[in-house]
Amino acid sequence: MNEIFTAQGSVLIAGATINGSTVDIAIDETGTIAAIGEDARRAIDADIVIDGSDRLAVPGLVNTHTHAAMTLLRGYGDDMLLQDWLSQKIWPLEAHLTGDDVYAGTKLACLEMIKSGTVAFNDMYFFMDRAAAAVDEMGMRATLAYGFIDLNIPEKREAEIKATEALVAHVKSLNNPRIKAAVGPHSIYTVSPEGLTWCAEYAEEQGIGIHVHLSETEKEVTDCVAQFGKRPAYLLDECGCLTPRTVAAHCCWLDEAECRLLGERGVSASHNPASNMKLAVNRAMPYGWLKEAGANVSLGTDGCASNNNLDLLEEMKFAALLQKFAWNSPTLLPAGEAIAMATAAGARALGTGPGTLTVGALADIVLLDTRAVCNTPLFHADSNTVYACNGDAVMTVLCGGRVLMHEREVPGEEEIVREAAAAAQALVGRAEEAA
Repeated sequence: MNEIFTAQGSVLIAGATINGSTVDIAIDETGTIAAIGEDARRAIDADIVIDGSDRLAVPGLVNTHTHAAMTLLRGYGDDMLLQDWLSQKIWPLEAHLTGDDVYAGTKLACLEMIKSGTVAFNDMYFFMDRAAAAVDEMGMRATLAYGFIDLNIPEKREAEIKATEALVAHVKSLNNPRIKAAVGPHSIYTVSPEGLTWCAEYAEEQGIGIHVHLSETEKEVTDCVAQFGKRPAYLLDECGCLTPRTVAAHCCWLDEAECRLLGERGVSASHNPASNMKLAVNRAMPYGWLKEAGANVSLGTDGCASNNNLDLLEEMKFAALLQKFAWNSPTLLPAGEAIAMATAAGARALGTGPGTLTVGALADIVLLDTRAVCNTPLFHADSNTVYACNGDAVMTVLCGGRVLMHEREVPGEEEIVREAAAAAQALVGRAEEAA
């Protein structure tokens, strides 16, 4: 194996481009950026030197809403109505999922994310102890939540509480600073107010995050108003689920007052444009209102069954274009803001540091190829990154100073792909046999 993946210690990225300037980046043994610029070579005695010439350095990307193991369901059911897609394709397959499937699917997701510049993600699914093992082996950061669904059934609620507590205890026992636990109440339409309240209180007691779907569809809003006499964000707030530790995914059907509420509570909203367009939710997240309200707006891909990839560079373009189109404003969500959504805002949402290339920050760094077709000519780096490039422009990825990919090479890639393909085939076989 290339020694760059196995060597321990300090790293020097020599001659990379940041904001139009050629600089060196020094990373110390703790995986922290020690110096940027002329002092970098003097700041450390580098164990590893990475040639940064013809490379554009950007902060590692952070995906704030995934169901990572759904890579195994990629392309299994497309171009369908949401309810039909769930009931006929997704749920019947998920009923046959095993922990081994989740491990293989999460490893595949980590590989795909690394290859497209993502270093951290916020995940909600099942068998999350196995997801944690996959994340650990791949060297990424992740916040993992068990998908809590009680369907207003007290017995089911007790089982979901036990499953949540077990995952949190497991993640804490790993004592891995890259892996955190969160509570994952799926949504207001799958979790009772009692379940939501328990999730909020438990998250506060444990000092961990909350990961929830919010106002993805109009039906969610109208049903909530009919049942509870209030809109979804207010119901979540009443149950204590809107906090500075909360990531709310989608947020398409929020009204202005709800956007202000999210801002007041310090909630991070995760924009998932590709999934929202594909499933035709008929409204784009009101980014302008959320920004005005001071909410932290980050970026997510959703799962591979509804995207169908985990390429956050591509998602930046979708986000910028959808906002401009849906709200009829070509100046809304410019390239620089789209990059900030996928980096600093995501890091803030998950508490993984500033998400910037600054001294003292974690060395979560991505090197893009400035000689790539998509980066030629290179008038404005932010513009090319958002509007011209996709994950194929990513050459090297570091997470906390550890090299996860170098010159497009990720250790063990072929085996990960082979095992995930076999797991997906076996899963579909079991589901079809049972049907």
